[in-house]
Amino acid sequence: MARQLLHLVLGGELVDPQSTEFKDLSKVDVVGLYPNYAEAEKAWRAKAQQTVDDANTRYFVVHLHRLLDPSRDAAEG
Repeated sequence: MARQLLHLVLGGELVDPQSTEFKDLSKVDVVGLYPNYAEAEKAWRAKAQQTVDDANTRYFVVHLHRLLDPSRDAAEG
């Protein structure tokens, strides 16, 4: 069984397209939690495609497993 590596996909309108600061945190779109990067990337691509014409809206994949257990991730390279 593959190891669970939690990922979070979220996005929304940014203050500046060159930053990662959201314009309004109450409007951040939390797409979901995923057990691996491949599933998170599918969700990210779908949301990013829906907003391709809006330069101020971006979606991100957050590697939650790295935040939850950084020592384990570092030990695995």
